[in-house]
Amino acid sequence: MSRKQQLLKRHRRNKRLALLAGLAGLVALGLATWWWLPLLLLPLLWAAHEAWFADHLFYTPGEDYAYDFGEHTRPVAARLQAGLLKADCVLQGGETLVLELHIKSSWLGRFLDPRVELLAGEQADQQTFERGVAGLRYLNLTGLAAPLQAGTLRLRGRHCRLLGQPRLWITPAVELQRRRVMVIAPHADDAELAAYGLYSQAQEAWVVTLTAGEIEAEHYRQMGLGKAEAARLKGRLRAWDSITVPRWAGVAESRCVQLGYFCLQLPAMQAAPDRPAASREADMADIRPFRQFNPFPLPADQDGAPTWHNLLADLRAVLELARPEVLVLPHPQLDPHPDHVCAQAAVLEALQGLAWKPQTLLCYANHLHDNDRWPMGDSGDGVALPPQLSADQAWAPCSLVLDLASQRDKAMALGMMHDLQPPAPFKRRLRRLLQRWLAGRRPSPYGENEFFRKAVRRHELFWRREL
Repeated sequence: MSRKQQLLKRHRRNKRLALLAGLAGLVALGLATWWWLPLLLLPLLWAAHEAWFADHLFYTPGEDYAYDFGEHTRPVAARLQAGLLKADCVLQGGETLVLELHIKSSWLGRFLDPRVELLAGEQADQQTFERGVAGLRYLNLTGLAAPLQAGTLRLRGRHCRLLGQPRLWITPAVELQRRRVMVIAPHADDAELAAYGLYSQAQEAWVVTLTAGEIEAEHYRQMGLGKAEAARLKGRLRAWDSITVPRWAGVAESRCVQLGYFCLQLPAMQAAPDRPAASREADMADIRPFRQFNPFPLPADQDGAPTWHNLLADLRAVLELARPEVLVLPHPQLDPHPDHVCAQAAVLEALQGLAWKPQTLLCYANHLHDNDRWPMGDSGDGVALPPQLSADQAWAPCSLVLDLASQRDKAMALGMMHDLQPPAPFKRRLRRLLQRWLAGRRPSPYGENEFFRKAVRRHELFWRREL
């Protein structure tokens, strides 16, 4: 069981115990005096829980975030004067800018999401943090170099206060658009969620998807299909998505590859590299049906066996063919999804012994251990740095700015992904309605799936390391 699954299990257990204790207290109160009181309070308490306490937050909002940005990122003294941010630096405009400062929630910020507004004319932005926040946080100022340098960038807290002496971290710009970029996606839609803006702007881009993503096909079972049939249909659709959706961004079909391994089976493949790991739900042990749209043959086409050794051979073949200068893949610490962890490990293992090595490694996090809602806030907002409570490794932040037209194109790409199209369950829709009414949270204008809110943002955020 992964760390995130353990945290979620403990969170649900504690929540059930608290609810049972509260229910017992209400029943005792009702039996003693007012029998009607529990009938009135229970739905109100449930609505309050859904509106204000349903977020999966596995740390205390009062804890400080901790980061080590490495030797390439330099700190600069900064100060807030009457809300204006001043920093003693000379900027070229393409740097990644991160502002470290203390944020303390107001009492209202325990019920409405605290946010920091960055006011700079048409470049205005806002970035949102945990309810009840009281600690060190990191704002993403990338794209605001001009007003910052001019001394016209104004910061204003809503439902929170900005405290202490801020510090600006500057990471030099790195050329990405005129280099060969390869995005490694454990599942169809991971490349779009994390890096659509990046690969749509690159002079030459490749998208390599490792798994068919065939499991959890309940939506297709509603069509009358059996479990295995539904999984196979979902896998075929997501394999098709992984090849065709990048065309929306101008990526040639000849540079989109689907390896067709089975969802959530990469850890089993890694544990026993020679042993095939069949699909959990599709009643399949041959990966070739999910590779039929590939533009060229790959080593594992010979036997179709879902093994770790075949995965490494496929990755080496694609890497040698494409020779990417920038390699984009999941972050080994921030992103806890088992397939994402194994995808990163497989790529690094495949690179060993190759004559060609990429120059730059960019890592992304589409999932987090400790906060299911990050990036917090609304579609179109900036992306503040995610929660990290211990700085175990040095990574330099690297942020890309997406204009509104690029954000809309990204939203349309996500809308083409079949896995983001089914409607949300009734309970989730009701929860979002209560949060909209009681907590002021706005729905995304692009779609119902939560990833439209999370991924269609002013920034795409990566973690950079030179190889």
